[in-house]
Amino acid sequence: MEIRAVGYDHPDAVAMVAAVQQVYTERYGGGDSSPVAVADFTPPEGLFLIGYVDGVAAVCGGWRFRRAEQDPDVLRDGDVELKRMYVIDAMRGRGLARRMLAELEDRAAAAGSPRMVLETGVRQPEAIELYRSAGYSVLPKFGYYRDFPTSRCFSKPLI
Repeated sequence: MEIRAVGYDHPDAVAMVAAVQQVYTERYGGGDSSPVAVADFTPPEGLFLIGYVDGVAAVCGGWRFRRAEQDPDVLRDGDVELKRMYVIDAMRGRGLARRMLAELEDRAAAAGSPRMVLETGVRQPEAIELYRSAGYSVLPKFGYYRDFPTSRCFSKPLI
């Protein structure tokens, strides 16, 4: 797999994000409505990566810096929030999500973040299992979906 940093508005990123939004719609009845901007994933504020297999965009994910003031009971200055992890159906089961997650963690740590945080949902059991098996621990709910009963949040120290 070749991993490339791209803009969140890159055509492959746009297509991958649309695909993951469709999954959210199928599983939850609607896409992710949390506020996201192209600038959130533009260095040094964040990063968006796509993994290509034989030239095909197969997996994606990004992170963006968060500040404690955004959710002071849970977030710390320097936290990065994982967003838009997704593997296309044809490439599932090959370990691509785990490789992408490790790359995102490594790059976030290199950018100075001490911790990665994320929000997912109970209708994504494969995502929850990936995060738990990669060393993530349950975190109190934060962000846009903090009051949703299907929301689950996790964190992992990076440094």
